Amino acid sequence: MGSVKCTGIFLQVRLSSSRLPRKALLPLKGITVIEHAMLSLKQAHADVYALLTDHESGATLKGLASPLGFEVFEGDPDDVLLRYASATEYYGVERVIRATGDNPLVSAILVDEIVKLHEECNADYSGFLGPPLGTCVEVVKASSLLCANSEAQDPYEREHVNPFLYRRPERFVINRPEARDEVSFRDARVTLDTPEDYKYISRIYDDLYVGRPIEAEELVCWLKEEARKKG
Repeated sequence: MGSVKCTGIFLQVRLSSSRLPRKALLPLKGITVIEHAMLSLKQAHADVYALLTDHESGATLKGLASPLGFEVFEGDPDDVLLRYASATEYYGVERVIRATGDNPLVSAILVDEIVKLHEECNADYSGFLGPPLGTCVEVVKASSLLCANSEAQDPYEREHVNPFLYRRPERFVINRPEARDEVSFRDARVTLDTPEDYKYISRIYDDLYVGRPIEAEELVCWLKEEARKKG
């Protein structure tokens, strides 16, 4: 630990998924799912970039994280809120950007946009409405996240990190702005949970990937065209 660092991008990932084992290591155009997520998030503005994982997964992930400028923080394997709170205290950040390792199509542009809006309204929690599921992050004030960790009892609130905050709008400033039309497609889903998701996301990469992160606007154009073809 050193001096206070304002923003931490914390990308949570474990390799023990039951529905799609080791999904973070599945290949997409020559590199892994988690590398795609890191490459995109590294384009967003932050002071700390870290993979938040457990001890069992940490050794495997370090070899992928370090070359891309990500540290690896090993925390509680099941209590994800505790894992985030521990990392928040360890790195001394003032705000946390929460991303998940099953979203290789996460958008750095949307990260920077939601952080700006988060700061403008001094929110405790911020997250866009509208973009495809799997392209966005959540932003949370560190002090609010630590409050959630000290009080949350519901297993769902501990597994998903931020529900404690947005379930209590009378206590916390919850910021859920609508995203720009160019990046919005409310019914679309590009997160990786099943073999069928992997086939679908692989097709997206086959069509759009040219050696750099696929940005939200080009992804949404592709998704809308696919929806139009299906009628």
